[in-house]
Amino acid sequence: MTDSLPPEVAAAWGWRHAEVRPLEGGLINKTFEVQLDGMAIAVLQRLHPIFGREVNLDIEAVTKHLIKRGLSTPWLVRTLSGEAWFEHADPATGVRHVWRALTYIAGVSVPAIPDPSWADAAGELVGRFHRALSDFQHDYAFARAGVHDTAAHLVRLDKQLLGSTDVEAIDLGREILDAAKVLPVLEPTPVRHCHGDLKVSNVRFTIVPSIPGQPPKPPYGNCLVDLDTVGLGTIAFELGDALRSWCNPSGEDAGSVRFDLGIFEAAIRGYRRVADKIVSDAERRSVIVGLETVCIELAARFAVDVFRDEYFGWDATRFPSRRAHNLVRARGQLALGRAVRAERVNALDILIRNR
Repeated sequence: MTDSLPPEVAAAWGWRHAEVRPLEGGLINKTFEVQLDGMAIAVLQRLHPIFGREVNLDIEAVTKHLIKRGLSTPWLVRTLSGEAWFEHADPATGVRHVWRALTYIAGVSVPAIPDPSWADAAGELVGRFHRALSDFQHDYAFARAGVHDTAAHLVRLDKQLLGSTDVEAIDLGREILDAAKVLPVLEPTPVRHCHGDLKVSNVRFTIVPSIPGQPPKPPYGNCLVDLDTVGLGTIAFELGDALRSWCNPSGEDAGSVRFDLGIFEAAIRGYRRVADKIVSDAERRSVIVGLETVCIELAARFAVDVFRDEYFGWDATRFPSRRAHNLVRARGQLALGRAVRAERVNALDILIRNR
């Protein structure tokens, strides 16, 4: 399977003569930036098989609604023939891949939250996103089953331990399963329209120019990208997954992690500033449980890929193999879950106190 952009794909949108360059950093979809006359105009993506082609119809519906509500967002660009996606068969394997195009939104993406002002801006952006979708009505054409079925992810990990001779991975897997046994019970809350993957790299920021002689302006949360995961979900997992990413300044690939309570507080402050009226007390309380749960859940998912070696993208410039990269990720998420547990009381106070 080639990682280059087939010329037929760009031609489907009339971009045969455009400059196209790969964008790194994504774990799932292969992504390319399209430039005309030196200006980025669109992003082309080859969808991972976990996403059905119909997800593009959901993205189109969601982004149209966001635009009506005044939010900045990338939107789906249909092909010259009016299709929502383009299918292309890899000549080497015969495998058919689904490609789609989205408009390019200028801004800054960061691998980790630099300081609490960025977390405040990100939280406010997510609050605007949730508020804008609070009246959205849509029957999703595609939905990933069991994305946050924590029990199912743990069962998959347990099965991988059986019969394996990888002592290092087995020991880590057992640690993750033991940590899952003491997870707090997640209170049932209503589902709402969610982004579904609010890691920090999916938040696009605008840097506000400073006025000479005055303090620097804080960044502004411009838009959310990577909308394949839009769908119905709970605030517990939506914000829990966001804060898992934002509150660990070291990032997923570091050997050591920490849960930054200052970043957590800033993110919650930004979110509540715009979304407090649409979120219940029970939903707010659920966030800290969702955060700890999603850390252990993701640790389990990374650990499963240590054994199976087939799913997550990996950085070949820093790690000798996907297995090695996933070992670091799994250990990091397990450590982060434990750090969240240690700060559970303080975090809950931040979530429920008055603004």
